Amino acid sequence: MKRTIAVVTSSRADYSHLYWPLKDLAAHPDVDLKLIVMAAHLSPQFGATVSEIERDGFPIAARIECLLSSDTDTGMAKTLGLAMLSLTDTLAEMRPDLVLLIADRYEMLAPAAVALTLRIPVAHIEGGEISEGAIDDAVRNALTKMAHIHFTSTETARDRVISMGEEPWRVHRAGAPSLDHLRRSRLLTREELESTLSIDLAQSPVIVAYHPVTLLRDTTEEADALFDALAEVNSPVLFCYPNADAGSHSLMQRARAFVEQRSGARIFVNLPAVTYWSLLAQASLLVGNSSSGIMEAASFALPVVNVGLRQYGRERARNVLDAEPRADSILEKIAIAQSAAFRESLRGMANPYGDGHAAERIVEVLTTAPLDKLLRKRAVPANTPAQP
Repeated sequence: MKRTIAVVTSSRADYSHLYWPLKDLAAHPDVDLKLIVMAAHLSPQFGATVSEIERDGFPIAARIECLLSSDTDTGMAKTLGLAMLSLTDTLAEMRPDLVLLIADRYEMLAPAAVALTLRIPVAHIEGGEISEGAIDDAVRNALTKMAHIHFTSTETARDRVISMGEEPWRVHRAGAPSLDHLRRSRLLTREELESTLSIDLAQSPVIVAYHPVTLLRDTTEEADALFDALAEVNSPVLFCYPNADAGSHSLMQRARAFVEQRSGARIFVNLPAVTYWSLLAQASLLVGNSSSGIMEAASFALPVVNVGLRQYGRERARNVLDAEPRADSILEKIAIAQSAAFRESLRGMANPYGDGHAAERIVEVLTTAPLDKLLRKRAVPANTPAQP
């Protein structure tokens, strides 16, 4: 019998990670894939990225309208409530054998809670990591405890999930599935990028990927230092839109104002995964607080200046330089990152987040895991070491 596996995606960021697992699940003869699309994917303000999913040829089983047009933490909380109401109807009717979730977005609490209540096992990708400056950290840990199968990006993350009391047989080091793009997707050439994005890449750009710091009461208070520093940068500056969190509207407005006053600067509402990867290959530097600077940029040996609190505690490779949220600190690290000596020091570096084979490992487990054993989670004695 085919397994019905529901996969939930809420934004361009998690879809870029889920693309190859979705491709392999869709092609598997023993899987009935049900793709649930929600939140920012359906928002014109954030690029209506559901159209990208449709262009990629994935049938959409359900569309969950839940994202409030808000820029507050209250709006985030209400979005979560709306998502739970709609997902309850969807999952109660669908009754999949498994629900697959990824990462740490707050709205992922909704499908996890609904599935748990409906006694549907949950598989979770990218647990066991740390990002102390965002509510994502607590969300990620909550998803880990609500999940029944775990796919971690690193061995350290696997050890951390097991230390939370999860049985070792449930916890698999798969690697970050976003890295599968590097092995399986064809990146765009510089000429193709210039044509697609209508930009000039004769001078390598600085990519800015900066999101609200959701653990702070003022989620954009660290942004002042970032924009002050960017005003002193001579390279072309390309902004990517922030996540749909409290404070995102303010960051969008500041980025647009910067672009209007700065020749050679651009802002992109949405970049498909392969386009974004291709742009990283042409960039001189990534600045901001995005996990892509930690997880993906290392595959290109791309220097990264990671600003402020948001990614504090996350494993990182030697291409990442951490800056305090002060303009002088950011500029100091940018100068180091753009130096020939620093670029040379990154030659031959490896990415600790994986080898580009995550999707096949994930699909193998999802299609063979014993469904009758998943729901009852047995407590692991304290200090149990990780087992292969």
